Amino acid sequence: MDDNKTVLAAASVYKAKYYINPDFASLPPAVKNDIKALCIGTAQRLHCVFMVGFYDDGSVFFEAQAQEDDFVYDEIGAPPEVKRLTAEHKELIAALQLYLKVFAGVGGEEWAGS
Repeated sequence: MDDNKTVLAAASVYKAKYYINPDFASLPPAVKNDIKALCIGTAQRLHCVFMVGFYDDGSVFFEAQAQEDDFVYDEIGAPPEVKRLTAEHKELIAALQLYLKVFAGVGGEEWAGS
């Protein structure tokens, strides 16, 4: 996977804040609401910073990060939970990938005539 990634949205249980990248303000409101609910709910449940973003190739990622001194964060349970969320939210991921290709020009292939 390409190391170049862009954070689309994130929620922090430590700062009790939610962030959505202003570059993606044109996302449909329903998609933004789904992402917000996913980020905030997961950050609270896993006690972490939870991010939704994408790599330069257009693939979407979910990521949980904890502060080094956070002894509440479950380092063993978090990765399977992120994997479960990835499987559970396939429709959201597909919608984001389509948006990134069509509207943001991310991960798309060049047109044959260009």
